[in-house]
Amino acid sequence: MTTIELGGAADRMSALLAAITDEQLTGPTPCAEYRLGDLVEHIGGLALAFTQAARKELGPDTGPPPAGDAARLPADWRTAYPAQLDELAEAWRDPAALAGMTRVGGVDLPGEVAGMVAMNELVVHGWDVARSIGADYSVRAAELAAALEFVEQFSGPESEADREGLFGPVVAVDAGRSPLERLIGLSGRDPEWTPSSV
Repeated sequence: MTTIELGGAADRMSALLAAITDEQLTGPTPCAEYRLGDLVEHIGGLALAFTQAARKELGPDTGPPPAGDAARLPADWRTAYPAQLDELAEAWRDPAALAGMTRVGGVDLPGEVAGMVAMNELVVHGWDVARSIGADYSVRAAELAAALEFVEQFSGPESEADREGLFGPVVAVDAGRSPLERLIGLSGRDPEWTPSSV
């Protein structure tokens, strides 16, 4: 792997953010502790953090992140966040992003792993947003494969301690379900979740 292409996932996230109404910001999400506005603020934060991680610009934004909080949403988030997502995708197109070590979320890790984490964040949180607003959601095979490769490392019983702070408990998914549904279950979410099931 010489680069990681986040452009499709970033564009998809921007389209989902554009579809959110003000009224929906207070609605539930598959992340039990987050309302949609909290999740949106978290997405803006992760876009900034993973951009800086790609560039090896290590500082407060690549440290342990605060919980998402709608109260911190900037007034211009509808334009600022898509621009940040574009910048994120561009930063990871530089082969130097995958080289050596970096830091994100307060964790030092190889650049290539950080890129996989960024993909996972975009794919899974994209599903979260889509489910929260009742939008359709599909993922490219390469994006899904990268996200699954990362999450599967933390799916065994011996990995429960490593999942702490990353994912909730694995949700069992029938063998016949799609790879996306499998990813969602491994990420600690119920693939059947809808706002009305809360």
